[in-house]
Amino acid sequence: MVEVILNGRSMLYHVYKRPFVDYFLRKVSGWYTLVIFTASMQEYADPVIDWLDGGRGLFSRRFFRESCTQQQGGSYSKDLALVDEDLRRICLIDNSPISYSNHPANGIPIEGWISDPSDEALLDLLPVLDSLRFATDVRRILGIRGF
Repeated sequence: MVEVILNGRSMLYHVYKRPFVDYFLRKVSGWYTLVIFTASMQEYADPVIDWLDGGRGLFSRRFFRESCTQQQGGSYSKDLALVDEDLRRICLIDNSPISYSNHPANGIPIEGWISDPSDEALLDLLPVLDSLRFATDVRRILGIRGF
C-alpha cells in the first residue's frame, strides 16, 4: 500500500511491483544514472517512486506529467533533452512508443504490465542494456530496432 495525498486527502493505493524490478534496478543502477520520466502527476508518482526506491537513492532525478507534452488523443510524449541535451547516452524504456516519439532512436519498447507473475520483460532487457553501456551513441544501435 502506498499513501498518496491528492487535494489534501490521504488515499491508500495498492501498488504491485513488476516481477524482477528490484533486481533490474539494482543491476542497471550500477551501469547507468537512472532518471524517472513519467506521465503521471507528481502527487501520485512521488510516493510510488519513493516506495520503489526503498531508500536506496537509485534515481538521480524525476520528471512528471508537467514535463511532458500532451498529444492528440491524450497521450504524452517526453522530451529527453530535458534529461540531457546530449542524447548519445540516453535511453527511455517505455510501454508507449508515443512517449519517445520525439526521440525514437532513444526508445526501448517494453510491453505494459498489469499482474502477470511470470513476466520476464525486465530480465529480457538486461543484455540489451548491458551492451548499450559501452556504445558511444546508443541511437546507432537502437535505431536499428533489431531486438
